[in-house]
Amino acid sequence: MKAQRIESTKRGKGIMITMLLVMSMLASACGVKTASEHNVASSSTEGSSGAAETKQNDAIDLKGKRIALVMEFNTGTFSQQYLEGVKEEVARFGGELTTFVAENDKAKMASQLDMAVNQKFDGILTDHGSPDSLASGVNKALAQKTPVVAFDALLDIPGVTVLEQGDQKMAEMTLEQLAQDIGGKGNIVKVWVAGYAPMERRQLAYEAFLKKYPDIKEIAAFGSVTSNTALDTQAKMEAILKQYPSKGEIAGVWAAYDEFAKGAARAIQQAGRTDIKVYGIDMSDEDLQMIQDKNNPWVGSAAVDPRDIGRIQVRYLYQQLHGEKPDEKVVLEPVFVKREDLPADKQVSTNELSQYVKGWSGSKQGEQDWMSEYKK
Repeated sequence: MKAQRIESTKRGKGIMITMLLVMSMLASACGVKTASEHNVASSSTEGSSGAAETKQNDAIDLKGKRIALVMEFNTGTFSQQYLEGVKEEVARFGGELTTFVAENDKAKMASQLDMAVNQKFDGILTDHGSPDSLASGVNKALAQKTPVVAFDALLDIPGVTVLEQGDQKMAEMTLEQLAQDIGGKGNIVKVWVAGYAPMERRQLAYEAFLKKYPDIKEIAAFGSVTSNTALDTQAKMEAILKQYPSKGEIAGVWAAYDEFAKGAARAIQQAGRTDIKVYGIDMSDEDLQMIQDKNNPWVGSAAVDPRDIGRIQVRYLYQQLHGEKPDEKVVLEPVFVKREDLPADKQVSTNELSQYVKGWSGSKQGEQDWMSEYKK
């Protein structure tokens, strides 16, 4: 009996040791993680510490990301400089940019966006476009977890960051300067077109302006975006000048887009109408040359650096690629550039404009601390 009890005790101890070993192995497999395992889990676990999430995000390798830019149009120097900003910032992050241009065809833009989604780019940028041309493709992109950042589009889709230039403020800046220069009264011409998000927002400021200044009358309005918008605008402005040939019949022209301002200014200058001033929106190197020309009727423009727009848009896309959730509406801060602020003895470029106009270029909007490791 004693021998049996000893043998039974030995068997009991053996079973207990075995159970302890099994429990230890289960704990190792299910509950105890290395630091790297914990960080990976924290990205998809609600309530994980901010410090752990930041550490995990900072370790993300963003180089080599394939980025698509889908543009409704790329005519004019503003669009070209915007594109330069996009290219520069994508290159900064080590990405590869592919550009699609719809040439003012909204149906083609929708098709190109679908193409970018089907090719499974890592991130998608859009430039202009209407909700009808963008919504379907954007929703498809989001469904496959592809981040989208839009510029100048009336999109209201959860998860999509949309950039705008502070369009109403830009319109207010130019219109107030126009009112001041003509003494709050006179006839004006509006060059504007419906159907574009920035134009619609600028029109709101224009309507408020006319109510504020009842002695300022709109006597003509036109505008269209074509393959050569500036030339088309010039021809239409020439026709209006023939309708109002006498000095003082037109006090000023408000152009809601820089290609409109170019065309109107050229028509007025060629007609020798020194009594008419032009006030525009947007800015490029070509625009700046015209504003600096003392013989040109274009005297001022409200704008955001187009290169900055491209850079900022890319930063918000890379925030999403980094695992962050940026604001869905981003308003850029414009400045007003007028001839009196610029040197009379030399031509300056938009790269130098910050020396003369406070707030121009070099915006850090969208920049995050972790982006400092990506050198320009």
